[in-house]
Amino acid sequence: MAEASISVRGLWKVYGPRAGRIVGSPDADLPRAMLEAKTGCVVAMRDINLDVAPGEVFVVMGLSGSGKSTLVRCLTRLIEPTAGTVMIGDTDVTAANRDELLDVRRHRVSMVFQHFGLLPHRTLIDNIAFGLEVQKMAKDKRRAKAEQILELVGLAGLGQRKPDQLSGGMQQRVGLARALATDPEIMLFDEPFSALDPLIRRDMQDEIVRLRREVKKTMVFITHDLSEALRLGDRIAIMRDGRFVQVGTPEEVVGAPADDYVANFVRDVPRSHVVAVDSVMAPPASGGSSGTVPLGTKIRDVVPYVAASELPVRVVDASGTVVGSIDRVAVLSVIAGEDLAPVAGG
Repeated sequence: MAEASISVRGLWKVYGPRAGRIVGSPDADLPRAMLEAKTGCVVAMRDINLDVAPGEVFVVMGLSGSGKSTLVRCLTRLIEPTAGTVMIGDTDVTAANRDELLDVRRHRVSMVFQHFGLLPHRTLIDNIAFGLEVQKMAKDKRRAKAEQILELVGLAGLGQRKPDQLSGGMQQRVGLARALATDPEIMLFDEPFSALDPLIRRDMQDEIVRLRREVKKTMVFITHDLSEALRLGDRIAIMRDGRFVQVGTPEEVVGAPADDYVANFVRDVPRSHVVAVDSVMAPPASGGSSGTVPLGTKIRDVVPYVAASELPVRVVDASGTVVGSIDRVAVLSVIAGEDLAPVAGG
């Protein structure tokens, strides 16, 4: 891995009196009610270690109370961790003074929350430009940048509207635009779409996929929704009781769950929804093809090609170079649940 955009070591968050004494102690492993009765403390997050690569989408998934929102807030010290270190590039966030921390929050990291937090009395342009205003950017420059970002998120021409004139999905697009406007290295998402109805939620997931491809930001995405995690994540961390129980690619989490807890989470997920063509493709085939898909395409998205023709599907890399092919037999084998070893050259 290249130098990590985010590196976390031994991160804990304990609430209660003399919280530091709980870190790494035998008491930390007591059931929550027993620990609270004995010490007055609650462990929200324990001994988290992770590295997020530049440009990676790292998804943290878990049920309510698992510690995932605590984790993402500790990354910029919106919540002060009890122990451990957080590095944003070469900056030790956990040791940063007030000015250094403000610099990280204003220039290097943006956050998108479930609740949009738009300023109701300001136009969309001024909402999007707010972070640039905090950075002391000149008014004409920040408004021009806000117009550009508004177009990027599909709301061109709506800049003079107020937030209450928009649907929930459109408001969340404005929140996303505001986070993008400062051109951060890293974007943190804390269950940003959980208040939206399913169709709008799907649209917003599409937006993240598109933006990720176009702006190539490092992203940490918090969710309690498995389908969202599998759709967005390069890697997924499953949290339970404040700790990671498994970290892996969607394919690894679904295909080789670490324990019964993870297995129960993923038991209804079809393999074709998480297995990518990279895993089962053969070397490039000569002759015709039924279509072309990029590396990373899920098997379910290849089905229409092989259903329409017996010809193989070409697989291309980011430059458009053909790097492999996948045929009907390989697609059907994945759907049938057979454990295929990666084909040579795949």
